[in-house]
Amino acid sequence: MMAYIYLLLLFLSYGVSLVTSRSFPSDEVMALTTFKEDIYEDPHLVLSNWNVLDSDPCEWFGITCNKERQHVIKINISSSSLKGFLAPEIGQITYLQELTLQKNKLLGIIPKELGMLKFLKVLDLGMNRLTGPIPPELGNLSSVVKINLQSNGLTGSLPAELGNLKYLEELRLDRNRLKGAVPAYSNSTFTANTRGMYATHSNLPGLCSSSQLKVADFSYNFLIGRIPKCLEHLPSASFQGNCLQANNTKQRPSSQCGAESSESHQAPSPKHQRAEDVAKRMKASKPAWLLALEIVTGIMVGSLFLVALLTAFQRCNSKSAIIIPWKKSGSGKDHVVVYIDSELLKDVTKFSRQELEVACEDFSNIIGSSPDSLVYKGTMKGGPEIAVISLCIKEERWTGYLELYYQREVAELARLNHENIGKLLGYCRESTPFTRMLVFEYASNGTLYEHLHYGEGSQLYWTRRMRIILGIARGLKYLHTELDPPFTILELNSSAVYLTEDFSPKLVDFESWKSILSRSEKNSGSVGNNGAVCLLPNSVEKRHVDIHGNIHAFGILMLEIISGRPPFCKDKGSLIDWAKDYLELPEVMSYLLDPELKHFRYEDLKAICEVICLCIQPDSSKQPSMDEISSVLESKIDTSVSIEFKSSSLAWAELALSS
Repeated sequence: MMAYIYLLLLFLSYGVSLVTSRSFPSDEVMALTTFKEDIYEDPHLVLSNWNVLDSDPCEWFGITCNKERQHVIKINISSSSLKGFLAPEIGQITYLQELTLQKNKLLGIIPKELGMLKFLKVLDLGMNRLTGPIPPELGNLSSVVKINLQSNGLTGSLPAELGNLKYLEELRLDRNRLKGAVPAYSNSTFTANTRGMYATHSNLPGLCSSSQLKVADFSYNFLIGRIPKCLEHLPSASFQGNCLQANNTKQRPSSQCGAESSESHQAPSPKHQRAEDVAKRMKASKPAWLLALEIVTGIMVGSLFLVALLTAFQRCNSKSAIIIPWKKSGSGKDHVVVYIDSELLKDVTKFSRQELEVACEDFSNIIGSSPDSLVYKGTMKGGPEIAVISLCIKEERWTGYLELYYQREVAELARLNHENIGKLLGYCRESTPFTRMLVFEYASNGTLYEHLHYGEGSQLYWTRRMRIILGIARGLKYLHTELDPPFTILELNSSAVYLTEDFSPKLVDFESWKSILSRSEKNSGSVGNNGAVCLLPNSVEKRHVDIHGNIHAFGILMLEIISGRPPFCKDKGSLIDWAKDYLELPEVMSYLLDPELKHFRYEDLKAICEVICLCIQPDSSKQPSMDEISSVLESKIDTSVSIEFKSSSLAWAELALSS
C-alpha cells in the first residue's frame, strides 16, 4: 500500500512539473502582443502568425525561446519594413538576451524601460527612424555586449551612464544628430551643477570605464570638444563628420556646427581680444544720426514682431482647442495643444460612431483591410449604402500633427465632386472610444480588380471596358486640371476603382491614411515637450500631389484592363515588361488582349496602346497631361455597342433595358 501511494505521489509531482514547465509567463505574451499592436504597417506580413490567443509564442516569427520553452530570449525581426513604435512593455520580457530590429521603419523614442533588461546582450535598433535622446537607463544593461543605434534621428547628448556597461564591446551611434561632448570621465565632462553637488567619478564613469570596448563609431553627428584619449587607441574607432577638435579626422565645416562648435567654448586669444577692442572703439565713435537710425529701425522691427506675435496668439485663441499627446509617455507634460480651425470642416457632415455602428452591423461587415485601416460596408437608415474607412491606430499614438492632417484630408476629400470620383459623405471623430473614420458612398459592384481577376470576365466585354477607361480618364482630368489646387490618388490601381451597378467607374482614395501618416512622420520630431504649441492647419505640410505618378499608373491600369493580367505576377514578372514587345507593333497588338474577350475594335486597341506608351515612358517631362490624354481617348474610342450586338445576348439585353 505504501509503495502504491509513493508511486502515485511521484506521478502527480511529475505531472505538476510538466504542467509548470509548459506554462509561459503571461507578462511576456502581453508584451509581445503590445509590440504587435504598436506596429501599424507590416507589408511583408512577418507578424501574421503572432496569434494573440496563443499562450506559447515560441513558434512566432522572429521569436526564440530557451530550451525549456519557458521564456523568450531573442527577438530578431530585421529588414521587414515594419512601421510603428517601440512598445515600452518590451522591458517586461525579463530574460531577453537579444533585441534586433534593424533596417525597419520604427518611429518615436527609445523606451527607457529597455534598461530593465538585465540579461540583454545585443541591442540592435540601427537603421530605423527613431528620434529623441538616448535614455540614460540603457546604462543599466549590465550584460550588454553590443549596442547599435546607427542611422536614426537621435538627438541630445551621449549619456555618461553608458560607461557603466563593463561588458560592452561594440558601440555604434553613427549617423544621428547627437550633440555635446563625448563623456570620458565625469570630472572631465560634467560639472557638479549638471549632475548634482555630489556627482563623482564613480557614479558617472564615462566611456573610458568601458574596459572591454573594442569598436566605437560616433561618426556623422554634431559632437564637440576633444576625442578622449582612451578611445583613440581602440582597435576600431571613428569620429569623422563631427564638430570635434581633431586634426587627424575630417570634421564638419564650422558653418554646420554653428554656436556649438568647440571654438565657442574657448577663451578668446589676444588677437581676438584686440579685434574686439577695435570694434568697441568704432562703435563708440559712431555719429549721432547713425545711432538714431539704428534705434528707430530696431523699434520698428520689434513692433512688427510684437504685432505678429499678438496676431498669432489671438488667432490661436479664436480656435477651439483639444489637447492630444504627441508621444507615449507617463508624463502629463508631454502634450501639444492643437487648435482646431472651426471653419475647416464646417460644411462636412459629422457622423456619430453609434449611427455608423448601427449602419455597419456592429462593424462586422468588413469588405477590405490594410495594415493601417479597415473598410466596412453599411446602409444608413433611410439613406444610401456607405463604405466606412476606420484607421487602426491606438489613441496614445495619435499625435497633434496626425489630428491636423486628418482634418486637412477630410477637407481635401470633401471638395471632390465628380460623377467618376467616390463622394465623401462625412467623417467621424470621437474620443471614447477613440475613433477616426471617413464615410464614402458605396459603389455596389465592387472593385475593378475583383472583376478583372476573380469575377466573370464575360461581364467586362470590350465596350464596357472602354467606358471604364473613359470614365477613369474623365475623373483624373477633373482631379488634375479642374481643381485648384489639383488632387491626385495616392495609389491609383484597379483596387482604387469601384464600379456602380451599371459599371460606371468611381475613383476612391482609400489609401488616404497613408498620406496622413507619412506627412505626420516628417514632423514627429519637431514638437517640443516644454509646453503648449499653437499649431494651425495652414502651417502643416500640404498633401503630396504626384500628377506624373498618376499618369504613369493610369497607363499600367489601361494595360491591366485590356489584358486582364495583374500589374505584377510572381511567375511572369512585371506587366509592362511582358507587354512592351506588343505595344508598338500593330500586327501583334491583339496578343495583349484578355482571352475572355470574344470581340474587340482594332481602332480602339490601337488608340489605347498609343496612350499607354505615352503614359509609361521613363521621361516624365514627355508625358501628356490628363487633359490631352482624355481628349485623345474621347475622340478615338467608340463606345457604341455595335461590336457586341452581333453575337452578345448580354449586350442586347442591356440595350433593351436602357431603351
